[in-house]
Amino acid sequence: MVSDNGTELTSTAILRWSQDRKIDWHYITPGNPTQNAFIESFNGKLRDECLNETLFRSLGHARQVLAAWREDYNHVRPHSALGGMTPADKAARSIPQREPGHAPAPVASPAHTGHQLQSGLYC
Repeated sequence: MVSDNGTELTSTAILRWSQDRKIDWHYITPGNPTQNAFIESFNGKLRDECLNETLFRSLGHARQVLAAWREDYNHVRPHSALGGMTPADKAARSIPQREPGHAPAPVASPAHTGHQLQSGLYC
């Protein structure tokens, strides 16, 4: 796991959590967000386009607003870094084709809440 040095990610609780799960945690150099540029860009878009624009009335409202933003980000909005495709389109095109005789593709994948999937989609 790579993160910045924000207080929410340097607490004893998060460090204990990562140690209990044998997750290596690495911090970027303070004042050097380019070491984690991809997520810094994503976090900036989420903050500017959703979080700073919305006064959440409840946890349920926050979930609805974030789900709608995530749907737009992954399935509607084209991304220049993906050649004008949406992350969903890019993921669909990068799924390897299976040859006859191989096991069928899974119907569903496990939830990875809050993490980027290999396909490039966010949950």
